[in-house]
Amino acid sequence: MKQHRLAAAVALVSLVLAGCDSQTSVELKTPAQKASYGIGLNMGKSLAQEGMDDLDSKAVAQGIEDAVGKKEQKLKDEELVEAFAALQKRAEERMAKMSEESAAAGKKFLEENAKKAGVTTTASGLQYEVVQKADGPQPKPSDVVTVHYTGKLTNGTVFDSSVERGSPIDLPVSGVIPGWVEGLQLMHVGEKYKLYIPADLAYGAQSPSPAIPANSVLVFDLELLAIKDPAKEDAAAK
Repeated sequence: MKQHRLAAAVALVSLVLAGCDSQTSVELKTPAQKASYGIGLNMGKSLAQEGMDDLDSKAVAQGIEDAVGKKEQKLKDEELVEAFAALQKRAEERMAKMSEESAAAGKKFLEENAKKAGVTTTASGLQYEVVQKADGPQPKPSDVVTVHYTGKLTNGTVFDSSVERGSPIDLPVSGVIPGWVEGLQLMHVGEKYKLYIPADLAYGAQSPSPAIPANSVLVFDLELLAIKDPAKEDAAAK
């Protein structure tokens, strides 16, 4: 199945590559041209994220040209299956290595971060700093809260931010990643925390986004704005 997905991705990329001698010869004016570029861009990113960033674009273009021109294929099906399997295996090995490196870097970061003044480490391994204290109530696992947040990698790269969007979000305390579930229950309404979340309390090896490498430690600037009142919410809905 992976081989078929890889073949399909390569085919889509080749639709964009075929017939283009150089990037300067490509026009991106019409909706079809822009959509074609978008397909190539998205599939190229997908392949790169899977560790397949060493594909030969000329060979890809040659393959689609032979198929469209109904020419005899230059490789037997058995050779192609073997090649896809080898490429997939190499990509998986690369991704595994990157995942291991990310896990090691995250462990080192947390070890150093735990030594900083103001950083508290809980029994689960979650680390936090109280940036702004307040005396409001604390949420329970069954509550829905309103928060503002900015999520970063340990190198400072922002991957998501309600602050940048200019709109806080409502979310169930028990319906988020474990690091947030624990962190939110430590907070009082009106407080701001900085959470340092180990990979096993975040997304682990299964990243939800290309912007978050597997086994990443995540850093969140989190502000607890309010705890939603279910009674008032029900009344407003009626």
